[in-house]
Amino acid sequence: MKLLTDWGFSRESWKTGGRGEFWVALQGLLFLAVVLLPIYRFPGMALTPPWRYGAWGMGGAIGLFALVLMGKGVLDLGQSLTPLPYPREDGILVQSGVYGIVRHPIYSGVILATLGYAIAQQSFSHLAFAVLFLLFFNAKSAREEAWLAEKYPDYPAYQQRVKKLLPWLF
Repeated sequence: MKLLTDWGFSRESWKTGGRGEFWVALQGLLFLAVVLLPIYRFPGMALTPPWRYGAWGMGGAIGLFALVLMGKGVLDLGQSLTPLPYPREDGILVQSGVYGIVRHPIYSGVILATLGYAIAQQSFSHLAFAVLFLLFFNAKSAREEAWLAEKYPDYPAYQQRVKKLLPWLF
């Protein structure tokens, strides 16, 4: 229970959603949905072995990059880590490590892992979910960044220097 309170969860905040609890709940539902989502391939679009192996390799490479982003994001945040979009009271603004190439590497990792799985499985349904995750995390991070800008005066300059969700792209 102490870990939850350290992260900023409280009974009162769940009632109001004042720290972004509803974003976390929706995110959990999306994670569950993508795991339960069936693979849907376009009829007649089955890849022949050389192309299939290429798709597996590309999907695997993207997935591995996604895992590195997420893992390094968790490690670099250290004690500032919280599942809530609202920053921890005792948190610091991390701008180094993986946070020097993307502002939300954990979100990026989820998007890219879903994309990698979609490519490896040639799954249109999972590709659609990768786009859904991009839209969801773009909206969630917009709210999070408003709170971060309120707490950290350096945040707007950081936003100008570093891409939001997709390293070097967006």
